[in-house]
Amino acid sequence: MDEKNSKNKEYEEKIIRILSKDIEGKMKIYPGLTKIKGVSWTLSNAVCKVLKIDKDRKIGSLTKEEISKISEFLKNPKLPSYLHNRRSDFETGEDKHLTGGDLELRKDFDIKRLKKIKSYRGYRHMSGLPLRGQRTRSNFRKNRSKGVGIKKKGKK
Repeated sequence: MDEKNSKNKEYEEKIIRILSKDIEGKMKIYPGLTKIKGVSWTLSNAVCKVLKIDKDRKIGSLTKEEISKISEFLKNPKLPSYLHNRRSDFETGEDKHLTGGDLELRKDFDIKRLKKIKSYRGYRHMSGLPLRGQRTRSNFRKNRSKGVGIKKKGKK
């Protein structure tokens, strides 16, 4: 009984590093992989199914070989294109899946490109307004002061 508890505590205290992201060892694999930027719940599920890893295992119990398999799969997932987060890339035209720092960097480059070509979305990014057609009358206000027509209480 003590051996089993000591093994549980062993991997609960560990911190596992996958694709430059630290994940607590006591988390299960399925929700733990979603802590990596660019990995959704669907992709996490697909990783577990393709690599035949039990989703309910703790991340701390993974061996080094399994961790390397997961990281290699996440770098280049062999999945249908609708699960990729960058379909028909602007520069290359191929389907990619970006994770971690690459995803943030690529997003910044896309926004800079939109600003440079002065597209509608670029102008909206520059002015700090919503891009996707939301109404701006009541939301997206910069200063949170009261409107002109509202009187303060107490004065009559």
